[in-house]
Amino acid sequence: QVQLVESGGGLVQAGGSLRLSCAASGSIFRTNTRGWYRQAPGKQRELVAAITSGGSTIYADSVKGRFTISRDNAKNTVYLQMNSLKPEDTAVYYCRVVVTTTSDYWGQGTQVTVSS
Repeated sequence: QVQLVESGGGLVQAGGSLRLSCAASGSIFRTNTRGWYRQAPGKQRELVAAITSGGSTIYADSVKGRFTISRDNAKNTVYLQMNSLKPEDTAVYYCRVVVTTTSDYWGQGTQVTVSS
């Protein structure tokens, strides 16, 4: 059974930083594509950033230059460094592991709140 455990969320003032972690355990390849998504109240879940097994990354336009996704395959963990946080970054952040085009796993989510 695969389990994803997120951590690192919290309350921060605008302009501050947070680092999210998502540790995977269970029968899952360490090299799967990983992603961070977020969902704000009343809005759809959206992709924030993703990283492939080869280290290629993509970012939502709204976070480019402020957020950095990285991974440690030895620890089976993906990270999201978030700098220069804005109130509009407030959301529940979820990590996702892509197994195939029709199979994936999601974490339970971690709340990020940015105060103005």
